[in-house]
Amino acid sequence: MEAPSSKRFCCSLCVHTVKSIPVIFILCILAWSYYAYVYHLCLSRVTSVELSIPYLLVYHIILVLFLWSYFKTIFTEPSGAPPNFRLPEEVFEEFNRNPIDLSRQSAILRDFAENLPIMTFTNTNDIRFCDKCKIVKPDRSHHCSVCRKCVLKMDHHCPWVNNCVSYSNYKYFILFLAYGLLMCVYVAATTVEYVIKFWDITTDMRIQEGSYKIHIIFLFFIASMFSLSLFSLLAYHIYLVSKNRTTLESFRPPKFLDGSDKNGFNLGCCRNIQEVFGKEVLLWPFPIDTRLGEGVSFPINKTVPEAQSLLFSDVNNQKTSIDFEHYDTSLFTSVLISDDNMSSTDTNAPKYQDLIQIYSYFF
Repeated sequence: MEAPSSKRFCCSLCVHTVKSIPVIFILCILAWSYYAYVYHLCLSRVTSVELSIPYLLVYHIILVLFLWSYFKTIFTEPSGAPPNFRLPEEVFEEFNRNPIDLSRQSAILRDFAENLPIMTFTNTNDIRFCDKCKIVKPDRSHHCSVCRKCVLKMDHHCPWVNNCVSYSNYKYFILFLAYGLLMCVYVAATTVEYVIKFWDITTDMRIQEGSYKIHIIFLFFIASMFSLSLFSLLAYHIYLVSKNRTTLESFRPPKFLDGSDKNGFNLGCCRNIQEVFGKEVLLWPFPIDTRLGEGVSFPINKTVPEAQSLLFSDVNNQKTSIDFEHYDTSLFTSVLISDDNMSSTDTNAPKYQDLIQIYSYFF
């Protein structure tokens, strides 16, 4: 017997509210800190207009960038697998007909995934499959039990943004951490002078009464504590970006046919950063979409055996972060980062002259 729709709605609302508690907490802390910094510090204690105006101007610029990045991280929907990764009903029924026959299930998945850009596998070299979503998992994707879907290039589910940090919003998440750290450091640096004066017996501020002292002291210590936590988290994710890894991949390296390789998607520091932030350096500080690719297939390190031996029969129809979709890709066995040039004795060299120029430009 199904529960009434009103009860389901109430349960859903309660669950959504509980999930939003960390976000509400951050927004409350932010609202109080705004009140403490703007009113109690800049408008009440900083008597010099030449000093208070720059304080307020810089603070509001950082605040706008922080909120922009934060809300983009929260409200960007995690990307799911494309429709061609989903098993048709008849194939799924055939797949589940005899659940004990694992070899038969593996053969069905391999037949279905023959034309899909799959380069990572399970520990038993089988196709990665999600029985909840009924899809073949694209490379680097994982099922999120909170979002109830398979998320492309999933990093982790973050309760502080009530969303999955993934291919869709990873840049926004890093900017959220960066601007959060910058704001905390800025607030701590501009309030420390007054905190010291409150404890200095040679100043009049120590004997003055007022709630503003409590607000400014607490503001300094909270900003300092958040600075430490944000710095460690931001440093860790900058490291992951430089290695082109996700948090999940740092604990469980991707499994290729030849074995697990934590550097399987490592293209070099500069290209790893471009995978997340794009090629337009001037747009990196802003939470706008500049990422490369579509989150389904990724270029891999040339040391991975698949980069030298695996050939996809339908690679022409697959877009990656380096796009060859309008060119004959029979020269390549994969989306491969390599510095090798085509031999001058190759009989196909004149035919593929334009393609060679593009290949040389990117690689």
